[in-house]
Amino acid sequence: MLKGSYLRKIRAKTKRDHGQKNYAVRYVAGQPVERVFPASKQLLGEVLLPQGEPFFTDNNVFSVAIWNIHKQQRPLWQSVLASLIEKSDLILLQEAQTTPDLLKFVTDCGLVADQVPAFAIPQHPSGVMTLATSSPIYCCPLREKEPIFRFAKSSLITIYPLPGDRQLMVVNVHAINFSLGIDVYSRQLDNIGIYMNQHEGPVIFAGDFNAWSHRRFNVLAHFAHRMGLKEASFDDDHRTIAFGKPLDFVFYRELNVLSATVLTTIASDHNPLMVKFSLPE
Repeated sequence: MLKGSYLRKIRAKTKRDHGQKNYAVRYVAGQPVERVFPASKQLLGEVLLPQGEPFFTDNNVFSVAIWNIHKQQRPLWQSVLASLIEKSDLILLQEAQTTPDLLKFVTDCGLVADQVPAFAIPQHPSGVMTLATSSPIYCCPLREKEPIFRFAKSSLITIYPLPGDRQLMVVNVHAINFSLGIDVYSRQLDNIGIYMNQHEGPVIFAGDFNAWSHRRFNVLAHFAHRMGLKEASFDDDHRTIAFGKPLDFVFYRELNVLSATVLTTIASDHNPLMVKFSLPE
């Protein structure tokens, strides 16, 4: 279990440094809470990454779940998250609030939780959180402030070893929501693209993109095209809709999609997405 004193110290430090420093926070059962800064100030292409062991070994097939958990404000979130963890090798959460209940739940499941604290409401940091059975070999947190309300939205880039000496880049995104134009929205994606362009290998780019307008959707589609990404399609599409547009997306590169489903739930204002991938031969 996580030590209460460590949690108190990291929350106090998070509050002091909010908006000043860019970092992720790593939660692992039985270990002190760790602050993770970007691995290097250099671009990813100039960083020598370790090899490590693959985070899955099941015939080159793995599953990813994506869910805006709405700060765990609704009942039943634990049962839904437990189901996602049981079926998935990676879980990408948005609006994950680091309450004691969530941290205990995640670490009791034996997972490594990497979170980018975007803002604190009322006291626990909230932001994107990526869950995996092992620590990533690279971790790069990114934040972008909402231009109107000045709250931050976060993204997290993590890299995991794959069989055959390949490495998987996973980008967990909660995109800017409230803005008068698309400049800040575009900037947030472009900042991610700097790292994505440096990565040679498979990529998963997923999360809550707040693509609720025609202009935002076009910006996202154009970015995906520039990055060589494909969009996962859902046959029975129950993704959360705003102004006629889906908010949650899964994009990928150098992977094959075996299945893509949307689970309906009342445990959040977003429905979870689940995609099963295979590695090309």
